[in-house]
Amino acid sequence: MNFLQVKVHAITMDPDSNSPVLILKESQGERSLPIWIGLLEATAIATEMEKISFVRPMTHDLTVNLLEAVGVQVTRVAVTDLKDNTFYAVITLKNGDEEVEVDARPSDAIAIALRTGAQIFVSEEVMNSAVPQEPTTIYEEDVPKEKKKWAELLEELDPQSLKYKM
Repeated sequence: MNFLQVKVHAITMDPDSNSPVLILKESQGERSLPIWIGLLEATAIATEMEKISFVRPMTHDLTVNLLEAVGVQVTRVAVTDLKDNTFYAVITLKNGDEEVEVDARPSDAIAIALRTGAQIFVSEEVMNSAVPQEPTTIYEEDVPKEKKKWAELLEELDPQSLKYKM
């Protein structure tokens, strides 16, 4: 499976569902991947992006603190699959010479990656299946409505409207 390195580009709100959308962007390219996430997870990502700290550790901070306390490193996170409109991810942990992959929601994996400096990847298959491609036909009605809607949203997106961006 081929993976592309990505970075957290922004967190914005979907105007239709009023849900937070995490936007990952290829490090060496122009494609973006939108992932609809929960409000709590968006808050966890945004607070790290803004370097906001709290007196007491939040859940993702606690997770990182626990891993550090036992000498385990987070080496990377990867969005690995998209099934039935649900994204899947893994967190790769290193303990000595042993590496283990742990199943995670992409939003949690990314919140942890931001706190640890771990690299973030998306499988090429997920990027290709989730991101609208240029239509290969001259008939616009042949382009799925969801792809047209997302392409229009990206074209009309005002960078100033992004709640958090990197």
